[in-house]
Amino acid sequence: MLGKNYKRYTVTAALPYTNGPVHIGHLAGVYVPADIYVRYLRSSGSDVVFICGSDEHGVPITLKARKEGITPQQVVDKYHKIIGDSFQDFGISFNIYHRTSSDTHHQTASEIFKTLYDKGVFTEEVTEQYFDENAGQFLADRYIVGTCPNCGNENAYGDQCEKCGTSLSPTELINPHSTLSGAKPVLKETRNWFLPLDKMQQQIETYVDSHKEWRPNVYGQCKSWLNGGLHPRAMTRDLDWGVDVPVKGADGKVLYVWFEAPIGYISATKDLCNPGLDLQKKSEYYIKDSLKPTDSWQKYWQDEETKLVHFIGKDNIVFHCIIFPAILMAHGKYRLADNVPANEFLNLEGDKISTSRNWAVWLNEYLLDLPGKQDVLRYVLTATAPETKDNDFTWKDFQARNNNELVAIFGNFINRVLVLSHKYFEGKVVFGSEFSAVDLKVREELKKYPSSISVSIEQYRFREALTEFMNLARLGNKYLADEEPWKVIKTDEERVKTILNVGLQIAANLAILAEPFLPFTSAKLFGMLNLKTQGWNRAGRMDLLERGHQLNESSLLFEKIEDEVIDYQIKKLMDTKTANAQEEATPELAKKNITFDQFTTMDIRVGKILAAEKVAKTKKLLKLQVDTGIDQRTIVSGIAEYFEPDQIVGKNISVLVNLEPREIKGILSQGMILMAENSEGKLSFVAPTEDFPSGSVVR
Repeated sequence: MLGKNYKRYTVTAALPYTNGPVHIGHLAGVYVPADIYVRYLRSSGSDVVFICGSDEHGVPITLKARKEGITPQQVVDKYHKIIGDSFQDFGISFNIYHRTSSDTHHQTASEIFKTLYDKGVFTEEVTEQYFDENAGQFLADRYIVGTCPNCGNENAYGDQCEKCGTSLSPTELINPHSTLSGAKPVLKETRNWFLPLDKMQQQIETYVDSHKEWRPNVYGQCKSWLNGGLHPRAMTRDLDWGVDVPVKGADGKVLYVWFEAPIGYISATKDLCNPGLDLQKKSEYYIKDSLKPTDSWQKYWQDEETKLVHFIGKDNIVFHCIIFPAILMAHGKYRLADNVPANEFLNLEGDKISTSRNWAVWLNEYLLDLPGKQDVLRYVLTATAPETKDNDFTWKDFQARNNNELVAIFGNFINRVLVLSHKYFEGKVVFGSEFSAVDLKVREELKKYPSSISVSIEQYRFREALTEFMNLARLGNKYLADEEPWKVIKTDEERVKTILNVGLQIAANLAILAEPFLPFTSAKLFGMLNLKTQGWNRAGRMDLLERGHQLNESSLLFEKIEDEVIDYQIKKLMDTKTANAQEEATPELAKKNITFDQFTTMDIRVGKILAAEKVAKTKKLLKLQVDTGIDQRTIVSGIAEYFEPDQIVGKNISVLVNLEPREIKGILSQGMILMAENSEGKLSFVAPTEDFPSGSVVR
């Protein structure tokens, strides 16, 4: 193992939200690389626990419940089962797949919060938050919808505009309304407990700077947050679904989901290490008997000789590298993560994966549509993993990698060496003439692969590790092709015995080295070789199969995937795209009627753009100088992706001039320009067809 030798490993994979199934983006970003790493550690003889579970709290759960007309508990029960079964069938080898609705989790999260509270870590602050007077409750960010001040999207959430991607706060929305009642919310004072990240900045910065070996995207994002200055963050919320805040005077409040969700790793480990808890009888747990840990839960979380690794997607970096470590620092008894290998995003057929648009390949559907092909998907997702930049999954590439790599290289080599062994020597491992110079060279090459693959895996370069593994299969394939035992058998049977011996030893090594990447294939190959599973330390040897060893019957490791299988999957996606386009093409329903007097309060004038420039450090904002006829004013507009500044100077536009001024990115914006938008998202200025003077009233 590279670097420091650890007594044990704690490896976590991001807790998936239980408001829907998991898709290939989740697999490529988190679960497949984490599983490769853990399987490798186990094969190397390391003591490791692999922890995951369902994240069952937070606003997305309650929104899903409202949408489906069921309770939040019914939502999490439904999707916890779907996700857990999918992971199990796909071969993700968690020691335990837990859930944050468990009693152990509620107790653990409450205890950690109470410890910080008793130590005086939190600051108690009264802030103004939006309140729905009709529903009688405070509104979480996702319960508030309004117009985005940057791009004009009328369905932006209180925390983010999903159209332009801008992070928002609820008070930045224009014309906000509650998703519960539709009413306009009012600001009301509420008390919450904040984690003073600003006071902990130096401590957090020291921690981050001690890990410059982290992936550039992880380290860079952390430094960006730190350079911008950390601010206190509320650790409680005014909600009725979650872990209750365990202090007096906190009725109707729950712990912030990003406070308690990562604690789910700890609570899961507690139950895993609890000898009195029969996990097998609890349907919400997925555990393998052979993977039970050897130490108490504290050893996996509080011992300096334990290595802690979090596998996450890039959207979770700040929570796992700044907020969760800050909580553990404040507590004082826990290990901090040694590494947080976060991947970028995986796109699908050239488009961003979107659960709301159903633009995804869902794992549970894949397992039904392509049974027995778990390892094909694992292989393709690893080969195209978005480790350093966003990458793209296409079904044609999936087919090509299966047919041209798994079938034609790995599978072809195994099939030939086993079939020939049965054909010529009754399926027995034999040895004839002494090794030739070619044989010896192959033996030396073989010895290098276990260590080179180890180096790549331990440095979280899984794509590189898989390439090295396939290079060994290529070595075996080329060796057989060059030595041509099917021809040599006519003149030199003793030489063929040695050729097939070398080939079979390579096959046995491939069975060992395949296990982290292709566990189902590895097990199948061990079965065909009639060989018990071997650990990583056995790889690189040429005596894994003894003379006279009887092989089992061979079968194809992989099968060619035909065009009709791929065409069906592509058609599913195209049908989704067509349905989305039809839905988007449908004009929006008319909004609630307003009175004529309400309309007359809007002062809309013809204006002219005098100057335009991009707002620094933004992709979407333009700063406009506009002649409204009554004055010249500055307006910030989210149209930079659609118009170049020099192209719109001199254009006539329509301006809402009596919109309350609002500061956007440090610029006081005094009004809003009116735009038309079609179903494709294209924008066009709303302006008179004739050259009306600035200041003309739009009635």
